Parts: sequence; C-alpha cells; structure tokens
Amino acid sequence: MEAALADFLRHLGVEKNASAHTVKAYREDLTQAVEFFRTRLAGRPFTPESLTTRLLRAHQAWLHEQGYAKSTIARRLAAVRSWCRFLCRQGVLSSNPSAGLRGPRQDRKLPHFVSREDMARLLGTPPADTPLGLRDRAVLETLYSAGLRVSELTGLNVEDVDLAEGLATVRGKGKRERLAMLGAQALDALRAWLEARPTVAGGRGAQRPALFLNKNGTRLSSRSVGRLLARYLQQAGLDPRTSPHTLRHSFATHLLDAGADVRSVQELLGHASLATTQIYTHVSTQRLRESYQQAHPRA
Repeated sequence: MEAALADFLRHLGVEKNASAHTVKAYREDLTQAVEFFRTRLAGRPFTPESLTTRLLRAHQAWLHEQGYAKSTIARRLAAVRSWCRFLCRQGVLSSNPSAGLRGPRQDRKLPHFVSREDMARLLGTPPADTPLGLRDRAVLETLYSAGLRVSELTGLNVEDVDLAEGLATVRGKGKRERLAMLGAQALDALRAWLEARPTVAGGRGAQRPALFLNKNGTRLSSRSVGRLLARYLQQAGLDPRTSPHTLRHSFATHLLDAGADVRSVQELLGHASLATTQIYTHVSTQRLRESYQQAHPRA
C-alpha cells in the first residue's frame, strides 16, 4: 500500500500540478488514515481490497470521536476519496468504496475583513525612510491592491511585475497563472521599494530574482509576512486577528461594496469556482441588512 500511496502523491505533484503544500497536506492526511486502517485490521494484511466502505465509515466516525473541526474532517475525507478514485482509475480497485462517503456539512463563516478606514491606517504605518520599511509598505499595498494569497506574493519575481501596465503575473493554486491588477498607490510603493532594493543585504539585493527580500537578501517567506503584518497591526492599534489572508478578504469585500461584478472579482481572485467568490456577496448583504435595521424606523 505504501507504493500505491507514493504513486498517488506523485500523480498529484506531476500530473495534477499540485503545489508542494497540497502534496504535503495529502501525505499527512493519508498517512494518518493508513495508520488507522492498519490498527483497525488488527494485524491482518492491509491490501487495496481492505479498503471497504465499512472501513472508511469507521475512519470517518473515528475522526469525529477525536474532536476534529468539521473543516479538518472534510479535508481528510476528501483526501481518502481522491486516493480511492485514483486506485479505481489505475485498475487497482474494481469499485470505489468511498462513493457514498460524505463529509460533514460545513458551517458557512463570513470572512473577517478590515474596514476601508482601518486599511488606510494600516497601509500608512510602515516607515518610508528605511529600505525594509519601504519593502513592508510595498508588501501590504500589493497584498491589498491585488488581492493576493500570501504564497502568491512571496512567489513574485521582479520580472513578474509590469509597472508601466500596472500588472503582475501571479502563480496561484495548481500553478495556474493569472494577471493581477496593481493600483496607483501600490505601484508608487513598489517603485520606492525597487529603488531601495539593491541596497539590501550589503548591496547584493539587485542580484536576486525575488521581488521581496529579507534583510539577508533571500526571498521573503510567508511566515515573515505574517510577522511584519502583526507588528504593524499592533502599532496601528488594529485587530490582532487580522492575517495576510484578511487583506485578500478585504480586497474582495471592498470591490463588491463599490458595485464590482462578482464574476470580475472571481477572475481577480483566481477562484476556479464562482461559489467560492459568492461568500463575499453574503458579507455585503449582511452589512446592508445591518444598515437597514439600524436606520429604518420600522425595521
């Protein structure tokens, strides 16, 4: 079974073009599942034929018993279902034991976002008199202006940004490329950072391809972006729960509040499904409802 699992993970990375992060998550989820299956079989050989619907349902029940969040259970069951479908396509299994397996109904949480006023305060917090301060301002402006995932931001190279056209070539989930828009203030921040960038790491910054560098001249990491954001949130006196992904939520919410078309926002976010984008329309509707209830005399 280890060979069958390795083949599936290779298929994800090579044929499905999944990111290293996705492959790692599938490996961890399926390794846990395989350990459960072996324990459940109580010493009997674990072969593809061992994967029965009854065994998979026992695994699902065990996940609930462990107290995992619904989203975690849904993700781990999705990994098992994907593996079973792969084994069927490969002819290893004659029928799919996971066909009737359904994950828990998800609680639809409205995404947290930052108001326009608080966003303006946050973006004005990084200092403009040091190279790293200019970098941090460009990082925050680019995250919010283009609605990027933090991994998309840190993956940018200098050559990916077209300042004249106000565009950035972004590699998103599944290594899909899209064009992201950059607003005037983000472009100003990027120009200032690119001018200071060669001075980073003792003058070695200009030799590196990454757009955003740390003080050692290597590519800025997602964790570093989270840390710098936390620092400026504290300085600005804003909600510490705000994450880099919150800036992406805020980007979508502010666009829809201003009347942008939901399909255009879907393209800008790089969502494969419109349903993923529509959660932001619920945010706007909720705010409208609150305004109505507060303002209308007979609400």
